[in-house]
Amino acid sequence: MSNFTSIDEQCVSTIRLLAADMVEQAKSGHPGMPLGAAPMAYVLFKSHIHTNPRDSHWFNRDRFVLSAGHGSALLYALLHLRGGTNALSLDDLKAFRQYQSLTPGHPEFGYTNGVDVSTGPLGQGFAMGVGMGLAERFLAARYNRDAMAIINHFTFAIVSDGDLMEGISNEAASFAGHQQLGKIIYLYDDNQITIEGRTEITCSENTALRFESLGWQVIHVENGNDLTEIDHAIHCAKACLEQPSLIIVKTHIGFGSAKQDLSSSHGAPLGKDVLAKTKLNFGFDPNESFAIPTAVIDSFSMMQNNAQIYYDQWNEHATQYQKKYSKEWNELYMMVQGTMDMPVCQTIPPYEQGQMIATRSASGHVINHIAAALPCFIGGSADLSPSNNTKITDEMSLSAQNNQGRNIHFGIREHAMGAIINGMAIYGGLLPFCATFLVFSDYMRADLRMAALMQSNSIFVFTHDSIGVGEDGPTHQPVEHIMSMRLIPGLTVIRPADANETIAAWQQAMLAKGPTALILTRQNVVTLMVDFDVLSTGVSRGAYVVWESERNVDVLAIATGSEVYITIEAAKIADEQGVGIRVISMPSWELFLQQDLSYQNDVLPAHIIKRISVEAGSTTGWQRFVGLQGITIGIDAFGLSAPADQLMAHFELTKERILKAMKIVS
Repeated sequence: MSNFTSIDEQCVSTIRLLAADMVEQAKSGHPGMPLGAAPMAYVLFKSHIHTNPRDSHWFNRDRFVLSAGHGSALLYALLHLRGGTNALSLDDLKAFRQYQSLTPGHPEFGYTNGVDVSTGPLGQGFAMGVGMGLAERFLAARYNRDAMAIINHFTFAIVSDGDLMEGISNEAASFAGHQQLGKIIYLYDDNQITIEGRTEITCSENTALRFESLGWQVIHVENGNDLTEIDHAIHCAKACLEQPSLIIVKTHIGFGSAKQDLSSSHGAPLGKDVLAKTKLNFGFDPNESFAIPTAVIDSFSMMQNNAQIYYDQWNEHATQYQKKYSKEWNELYMMVQGTMDMPVCQTIPPYEQGQMIATRSASGHVINHIAAALPCFIGGSADLSPSNNTKITDEMSLSAQNNQGRNIHFGIREHAMGAIINGMAIYGGLLPFCATFLVFSDYMRADLRMAALMQSNSIFVFTHDSIGVGEDGPTHQPVEHIMSMRLIPGLTVIRPADANETIAAWQQAMLAKGPTALILTRQNVVTLMVDFDVLSTGVSRGAYVVWESERNVDVLAIATGSEVYITIEAAKIADEQGVGIRVISMPSWELFLQQDLSYQNDVLPAHIIKRISVEAGSTTGWQRFVGLQGITIGIDAFGLSAPADQLMAHFELTKERILKAMKIVS
């Protein structure tokens, strides 16, 4: 174990005051958490977190999640002091929370070098860390050979009272405990203060007993300023590989300041006078900002040297592994570098035109095709795999006893499920997916948003996409959900019209550089009479002409999903009655709007202003494509409990209603 000295205490004080200076200069931020949690963060970075100073993306590095992302100044101070290639500069710290700085208000993955995951919405980091720990265990089980552990590291996090209050953390903790993810170690900053006051006004639970009941090892640190006690607790946690560990560290928010133990230190600068006195308390010049003593610089330089030694030893070990297990090494390397060829879904035999099959069933077929070709493909459902059709039939379940299984049973924990696969995707080397009913995507809204923000390659499968659910009634019938997903920047939403569009949609999801939501039917739909190559290209571009009158086109009819076929059927009748119709299948707004204007105009000619849209969901937003004078056919009310065909008739999602609209608009 480490022997801590007065230099270590000075390092901790430097971290505290750098964070406080950042907040003060920015005139906004959260100084209280860094002042209280700096000792535990310092011990982690000095003695336990292994990184490569020359490459912050080294795949065997320990992962660190600042789930309490409002304490970002703490992380930025450490990233500066730790140094290494592309480290944050002192000028970066001085630009905290400023326009286009590398030190934004909350940590952002892919933006600030050394940040392993975006955090801020409380509980998200907690759950994504579980995903990282799950990814580490899966890849280690698959690729470690004999005594040659090419993947062997921990996932650490600092979590707060707020993290543990959010329901997502309980879902994720329950999952992690059941899976016995022993390489997850979370330090709980137990300062007993939230914005409104002491936590006792909202919580009276026994956190330790709660986590013990969920299968976690719980360790107590009574003095959050005692570096040796913190270090000992982390060592104890690392020694227990059968359970995830929660280290409850008693701390003082705003430690060392006149605002210690007060909620006023949480989310506002200390103030010039209070900060000056705080610096005096720690033995620093009250008139100097962003001060870093030479001894502190030297100490962190030594840490960087030690980190390089650790990496060099691993690299030597990896060289031996590569020679002995070249096939495994090449496979793993391509996976973590993102250079592995994705299976081409065009090799799946297309479904016969006219065949009736639900898109969820076609999706299940594609999932198994991908799994057979892609070892990094892994996922599961929120206790709905028989309904979502997400089981990989030739694979075992992932469990504490079978670490290589590729079927994940998330349980009825949608919120944690989405965040867990985000963590797996951000970890690297995996293409993860998860599934539930579309209506339950409400529970995953924050996960979808975080996936889009981080541009993780997460794939979300949502089945039972409309009132076609039928007798389950309005609680299970999505109405506004597809449209609300389209509001999330960076999320690609694809609602395929038939089985063959589903094949193409999965191919697009695998190739995407960000998250994808696949929206699939429960009910059988007709496989369209369209050449597969035309269809596949059309899906990749978001929209395409699926049927057209031979006469001059007067009306554009745009549809998605199960409504495409009935729109075509209505168009054929309208054509017989003298109305020229073009039917466009538009499985993805996002992909279509990414195309150049010439393609968009080829599909939706600007001179044709007579337009209708058809989708079994909210009509809000379709005006962007049909104009204010166009007709939008959809559902702007909650559903009913009845057989699906009766519901379609009640809400006029019928060929007759579409035909009437075509004739009216023409």
